[in-house]
Amino acid sequence: MRRIARYFAVGGVAACVDIGLFMLFAQGLGWPYLRVAAGSFVAATLVNYVLSVRFVFVSGARFGKGWEVVLVFVVSAVGLAINQMILAACVELGGFNLLAAKLTATGVVFFWNYLARRLFVFGATHD
Repeated sequence: MRRIARYFAVGGVAACVDIGLFMLFAQGLGWPYLRVAAGSFVAATLVNYVLSVRFVFVSGARFGKGWEVVLVFVVSAVGLAINQMILAACVELGGFNLLAAKLTATGVVFFWNYLARRLFVFGATHD
C-alpha cells in the first residue's frame, strides 16, 4: 500500500505539470487542445519516470535500463491514446470545459499507468 501512496504523490506532481502546461497553452494561449495535450502528456511522462524510479519502483529490477525506458514509453503511449480519446469525447461530445475534461482524462490514465508499470515494466515486487 505504501507504493501506491508514493505513486499517488509522484503522479500528483506529474499531473500538475501536465494540467498546468495544458491549461497555459490550450486555454491561456488558445492553442489546439489535442496537440497541447500530447505535448504536456509527454513532459509529464518524463517527470513521472524520473520521480518513479527514484521514489516508487526499483529501476533495473526486471529489465535493463534501455528496455525499461522503452517499456515505460510504450505504456505511456497507450496512456496517451486513452487520454486523447477521453479528452476529445468529453469536450466534443460531453460539452465539458477544458479543465474538467483534462481532469477526467488524467484520473483514468493515472490508474492505467500505475497498474501497467507495476505489472509489466517494474514487476509486482513487494514493499
